[in-house]
Amino acid sequence: MATRRILATSGGFLAAPSKHENIRRPGGLFLDAVRLSGKERPRVLFVMTASADNSQYLAMSYQACRDLAVAPDHLVVFPYPNQDPAEAFGRADVVWVGGGSVANLLALWRVHGIDDAARDAWERGVVLAGVSAGSICWHVGGTTDSFGLELKLVTGGLGLLPYGNGVHYDSEEQRRPLLQSLVADGSLPLSYCTDDRVGILYEGTDPVEVLTDYAVDPALGPAAYRVERDGDAAVETRLAPGRIA
Repeated sequence: MATRRILATSGGFLAAPSKHENIRRPGGLFLDAVRLSGKERPRVLFVMTASADNSQYLAMSYQACRDLAVAPDHLVVFPYPNQDPAEAFGRADVVWVGGGSVANLLALWRVHGIDDAARDAWERGVVLAGVSAGSICWHVGGTTDSFGLELKLVTGGLGLLPYGNGVHYDSEEQRRPLLQSLVADGSLPLSYCTDDRVGILYEGTDPVEVLTDYAVDPALGPAAYRVERDGDAAVETRLAPGRIA
């Protein structure tokens, strides 16, 4: 049986060294997703539904791969699917889902059958990965700005991972307290969260490793977190980069 893998992140691509260049380069998290495929030239499918298939976002993602041994492809749904979702996911070795509105992503995926295509791909061992909305979507739910500037709870995720998910945990001040309150009151189950530039690798439904876009101080740098309910409170445990005990 193929190993089912999901890499849920708050990163994946890095800005160019010069602020005057509107380009991106692959970070360690995206490179890890490629590596996990085990293929010499993996087929990478970009899915940018959460950003309304933003053409600039998609172009920058292609550009970032120009020096990598990958074969990029993309699936869009605006104004209609450019290819059959089941076939697109069926050809992929890695699926990378971009950020944006996870609420819109989930609705559109269900309309077009992308949710079923993603689940089938996961079962076959395709590496599913992504950032922000592309992290939350694999879980049961999380915190989102899909509904406006005030963060709110979103549920109805694909549930491949039976947890809540928090992204941008260290960079957006509403994220941590809201996630903890939702776990404390039972609105979200046991949840896993990532600081910016951090991802969690799951094998099956088990979190097995914390990965990063670049080398960080394991004791003081960005990390991942497990947040679980204890009575009427939430207890947070820091997960340093590296294998999860």
